[in-house]
Amino acid sequence: MKQGSSRRTPLFHIAKRDRMRPAAAWGVRVGAFVLALLLNALFVWCVVRVDPLTFYRTMLRGAFGSSSYLWATFKATAKLLCIAVALAPAFKMRFWNIGAEGQVLIGGMAAAFVMYHYTSLPTPVLFLLMIVCSLLAGGIWGLIPAFFKAKLNTNETLFTLMMNYIATQIVLYFYNEWRGIRSALGMLNSSTKVGWFSSLWGGTSDGSLLQNEDFWFIVIVVVLTVLMYFYLRSTKHGYEIAVVGESGNTARYAGIHVNRVLLRTMILSGAICGFCGFLTVSSQSHTISSEMAGGYGFTAIIVAWLSKFNTFTMAGVALLIVALEKGAALMSNTYGTLGFSAPAADVMVGVMLLVVIGSEFFIQYRILRSHAGKEAETV
Repeated sequence: MKQGSSRRTPLFHIAKRDRMRPAAAWGVRVGAFVLALLLNALFVWCVVRVDPLTFYRTMLRGAFGSSSYLWATFKATAKLLCIAVALAPAFKMRFWNIGAEGQVLIGGMAAAFVMYHYTSLPTPVLFLLMIVCSLLAGGIWGLIPAFFKAKLNTNETLFTLMMNYIATQIVLYFYNEWRGIRSALGMLNSSTKVGWFSSLWGGTSDGSLLQNEDFWFIVIVVVLTVLMYFYLRSTKHGYEIAVVGESGNTARYAGIHVNRVLLRTMILSGAICGFCGFLTVSSQSHTISSEMAGGYGFTAIIVAWLSKFNTFTMAGVALLIVALEKGAALMSNTYGTLGFSAPAADVMVGVMLLVVIGSEFFIQYRILRSHAGKEAETV
């Protein structure tokens, strides 16, 4: 018989927490945010020797320092928030929809196709057709991986991720077709503004808030945020999503048709992403490109996760991330000659997200000290 060997137990071990009080959990997050601010200040000091006060003053100016900066921040926040809101029901159901980028692209492509080919339609009919097509395209793009998950139990993370690349190639095909021999496609219907939000008030603007395309983009996203909050919290569908997310077996025992909930929820998630594509084409970019989503399909995953699928909390998290991006961009423009380049600005954003996301570990788990020196027998 083999002699037993001894090993020394580790000094620390990890144990899952029962539940941390909400106030304590937010205290951990705030502490992580402050730590990230200090690390970024130290990073900037090492790179360009800018003191923390000047650094954060520049950051704030880049996000909120003027009306143009402010509108850019709110516009980007609305776009990021819209995608995060779309992901909320799927993530609450524990369906890891990594395909928001592609769903936004395919929805925007559908809207741009209508906008490009049906310019003779009356404006209300054109907009209605653009909205319907973007919702259908995004919904179908969300339905496809959900269908295979329900029928064949495929991996939704990989499936939705691969769908992004298909959507990108579809957009590139039409982009090159419409571009022809020109070096770039440019804005669609730039002379007539058909399909633009501004066409709803005649294509001209008197400078008022009610004739500002960005304003209506933000208003629509705010309405979507409120509606999704009550959908998830106060409706039967929202309850079913929560139960399926907790346990599929429990949901079946309670009489919930899990596959039906899965398909319905992913159609909704994809349709809202597609609608975001419509909003982007008609009120922001007025064109289509493979970069239209701007990477926000992936950033929105962080927003949804950090917010625990609370759409109101998502608004604050999205604003924080966008403000950090805009501030870092101004830092790059201001101190680029001193060595603070665009990649250095990306490092700042990465540090912030890494530290804040990492704080979730300490909310879910605790590190306990083991009895030092204790021997454990292994046979």
